[in-house]
Amino acid sequence: MTDFSHDGGVLSARLIGAVAGSAISLVYLLPRHRREAAVRFLTGVACGLIFGGPTGLWGATQLGIEPELSSAEIMLAGATLASFTAWWGLGVLVRLTGRAGERV
Repeated sequence: MTDFSHDGGVLSARLIGAVAGSAISLVYLLPRHRREAAVRFLTGVACGLIFGGPTGLWGATQLGIEPELSSAEIMLAGATLASFTAWWGLGVLVRLTGRAGERV
C-alpha cells in the first residue's frame, strides 16, 4: 500500500492529495504561528503520503464504490483524508496542550 513505485499517476495523486488535505485544513483551524503552520503542514503531507493508500481503500470499501474508482482516484481521496485528519488532529492537540500549559 505504501510502496513508492514508478507509477507516476498514483504517486502524483498521492502528493496532490496530501498537499490538498493540508491546504483545506487551513479553513477549519488556522495556525497561530509560522512554526505551527510549518509543522502541521509537513505532518499532514507526510501522513497523506504514508497513509493515503490504506485510507483511500478503506473509504472506498466503506462507501461501496471501490469498483467504480481508479487507483489514482482512490489514492487522491485517501491522501487528502489522511492529510486533513492529521493536520486537524495535530492542531487540536497543540491548542489543548497550550491551554493546559498556561494553567500550570
